[in-house]
Amino acid sequence: MPGDGFEIRDAALFDLPRIFAIYNREVEGGIATFDVEPRIAGVDDAWLTGRAPEHPVLVAVDPSGADAGVIGWASIGPWSPRGAYRRTGEVSVYVDAAARGRGVGSALLAALIERASGTEIKVLLARVALPNPASIALHESLGFRSFGTQRRCGEKLGQILDVELMDLHLDE
Repeated sequence: MPGDGFEIRDAALFDLPRIFAIYNREVEGGIATFDVEPRIAGVDDAWLTGRAPEHPVLVAVDPSGADAGVIGWASIGPWSPRGAYRRTGEVSVYVDAAARGRGVGSALLAALIERASGTEIKVLLARVALPNPASIALHESLGFRSFGTQRRCGEKLGQILDVELMDLHLDE
């Protein structure tokens, strides 16, 4: 799927340093993830290599960019290890700060939705730490809808945080 000066493709092992660099900015200084331990290429590679086919990781690549050109990534992960939830996946989308506003997040999320449509996954869920109006708008623009708020469920960087729960049903 082409974008504005970038392309979307499946992530490869050599993408992990950039994927983790983008992610670790939020781990260490943001609220978009509740992870507090940075991921390390060469140590945490199973995050990518141990995935089932219905749980892809996609990257947005700017061929003119440095660092293999990875400017964003998105994934579908299992919502729960319990078998009855296998039809449900959780989406994650992260875009490098320098690449925001170019449609990277929208292109990645649209590609994930398309990919999920060909699998047993029929429900996509997103958890968005609040406040994050850009992420809420991104998900809503592709058909996700809010179905509740987990109040005061996280604490990070000295803040007590709420999380908005959003879903997209692919089988309706």
